[in-house]
Amino acid sequence: MDYYEIGQRIRKYRKANNLSQEQLAEKVGISTTHMSHIETGNTKLSLPVLVDIAEVLSVQCDALLYDKPQINKTSMTDEIINLLSSCSPNNMYILLDVIKTVKIALDKYK
Repeated sequence: MDYYEIGQRIRKYRKANNLSQEQLAEKVGISTTHMSHIETGNTKLSLPVLVDIAEVLSVQCDALLYDKPQINKTSMTDEIINLLSSCSPNNMYILLDVIKTVKIALDKYK
């Protein structure tokens, strides 16, 4: 496991959430020094700290652990269904056309 890469992903999501190391550390309940060491890969982080960081940053742990999140087709399908459930019928038709077009384009470049 590459703790430096995990730390860099945490840093990327922290910045995307406009949080300082101090703010994230406070929300997670660890010291700023510990957060700094996590981001630089100078320390291993525990599972509870990883989960707390992911919750604060509103990302799944996979996004922090892996460069490319692991594909779970069932959860992705559920997420798509949840997104569609809030759409109007007209928006669903538009999205269906977009999905069909993208799928055709992806199949061309396999």
